[in-house]
Amino acid sequence: MIEIIAGEKGKGKTKELLNKVNASVTSANGNIVYLDKSQKHMYELNNKVRLINVTDYPIDDCDEFLGFICGIISQDNDLEEMYLDSFLTIASIETDEEICHAIQKLDIISEKYSVKFILSVSKNEAALPDCAKAKTIISL
Repeated sequence: MIEIIAGEKGKGKTKELLNKVNASVTSANGNIVYLDKSQKHMYELNNKVRLINVTDYPIDDCDEFLGFICGIISQDNDLEEMYLDSFLTIASIETDEEICHAIQKLDIISEKYSVKFILSVSKNEAALPDCAKAKTIISL
């Protein structure tokens, strides 16, 4: 399952994502991972959430990012949820085609490994491709 929090830069997507991840810690049975482009939100996250700074790794395109996600999943059989902040930036996505490609692959990964993905996307919901609009739960 994929959920998207959409909105222009500075609208409060990260705050919504942080509230959601910290609320889910109490009810989650498995592990939770939060991927971001920096360590900035480390102290805002519950200590049970694993924060990974994606920029620490040499990821240059969307497919490398998806491989990185698969690597994280392969190392943690108890992984339940992954929160991807600044999704377009950390996944090196620039076009609508790349957004649809990534969402399609994340759907397959989610289904196969029972991992829920929650993404923050810095785009207005109206500007998102149809493949992403259907998965938008919050539009800011």
